[in-house]
Amino acid sequence: MILNRSPFMETSEMKSPPTLAVVIMAAGKGTRLKSRRPKVLHEIGGKPLLAHVIAAATQVAKPRDIYAVVGHQADQVKSAVASTGIRFVSQPEQRGTGHAIQCARQAIAPYENVLVLSGDVPLIRPETLETLWQFHLAQQAAMTILTAVPTDPAGYGRIVRKSPDSPEVEAIIEQKSLTPDQLNVPEVNSGIYVFRTAPLLANLHQLHDRNANNEIILTDMAGLLVASDERVVAIQAAETGEVLGANTLAELAALDATLRAATAGRLMASGVTIFRPETCVIDADVTVEPDTVIEPFVQLLGQTRIGAECLIRSYSVIENCTLGNNVLLRQSSILTDSIVADGAKIGPFAHLRPGSDIGQDAHVGNFVETKKAKLGAGAKANHLTYLGDAEVGEGTNIGAGVITCNYDGVNKHMTRIGKGVFVGSDSTLVAPLTLEDGSYIGAGSCITKSVPAGALAVGRSRQITKEGWAASRKSSPKPKQS
Repeated sequence: MILNRSPFMETSEMKSPPTLAVVIMAAGKGTRLKSRRPKVLHEIGGKPLLAHVIAAATQVAKPRDIYAVVGHQADQVKSAVASTGIRFVSQPEQRGTGHAIQCARQAIAPYENVLVLSGDVPLIRPETLETLWQFHLAQQAAMTILTAVPTDPAGYGRIVRKSPDSPEVEAIIEQKSLTPDQLNVPEVNSGIYVFRTAPLLANLHQLHDRNANNEIILTDMAGLLVASDERVVAIQAAETGEVLGANTLAELAALDATLRAATAGRLMASGVTIFRPETCVIDADVTVEPDTVIEPFVQLLGQTRIGAECLIRSYSVIENCTLGNNVLLRQSSILTDSIVADGAKIGPFAHLRPGSDIGQDAHVGNFVETKKAKLGAGAKANHLTYLGDAEVGEGTNIGAGVITCNYDGVNKHMTRIGKGVFVGSDSTLVAPLTLEDGSYIGAGSCITKSVPAGALAVGRSRQITKEGWAASRKSSPKPKQS
């Protein structure tokens, strides 16, 4: 719930709202994943688990007020999310969640409240965090716990409330410490909390590792605060799935499937047609405008942006690309880090490598590869062509089998082709080279010198025809075998 007005909200006559720091636990190894990669850098929906949590956290706090506690392969974790602008706290020895907050003591001390998140809970929604935060303020609690009631609570710490209908909590009991009676408690701890900083820091030194986990765990703080006559409360998440983490690769795959299904559902709700969405791989940050049609077995990855009324046919893979409106992408085309303007037609079996910029109504046809190539409006390269480090002007036609020879073994060189140029089939263009506006290149030519505007260039050996040669060859005596 979001309160319309609370005594903590700022008005012209009130003090500023209480400050909030966010601490994200991101130091663990994730040994059950059987992977050398840090757990929080495993991906779902096309980006690391930690990146999803940071994205949600930035909806309730500014990046400079978000701290990730890092330990295992800390440099790798920092590098992966450095662009978010968050800050980092070091936990060189991973001794538990309570120890992580002990390591963050200095960072959080200036703040009035602290939101604690897990770096491996990627489906948490900003709306849920905002509800948790407002509930914490309204309850004037020292600790507020986000809880859930999963189908199977096994493995989770249980929430013991003072009474069934009370928001107040008596303790959090870890799975290993549950009594037989407590095994039936359905409400579990999500590991997501808001603390008032002063009582948290006042009791932080009392956390110890004399428990079933042999770790300094933050869940013990609930009991410590209750014992200090502080108010500890809990609120249930609206959706259990958003507080689930992943401890195995199978669980990670399940989270990925859930997120991708939600992404496809969001796109379809906005007017995008997706045939057989369960066969498509669509990353969380992809955007698609209404009336675009996506056929089965398409992959839309990274920061891809697709305009309106496009047709993306089956088996195409688009990664970090921007497509305009009315683009036709035929079957099995691969696009990476490229731009395609309105009305362009790509494929089938085309390959746009990084740096390709395809102009309005341009055509890039079957088995055409481009790399750092810019095609002007209406330009065409329809068959079996390689255009690397090239600029192609408006209305130019590139024939079948044309190659720009852009690499001399040491350096890359540019090929510049003007407007309205006709390049005949099977021509080889040896860069650096300029074909000026309106020039013609004869089929089968090897062009090594620039061509003036309106000129015809032919670079091939003269044809020699010897009549009767085949018959005479067949009638000549065959050499004896030695």
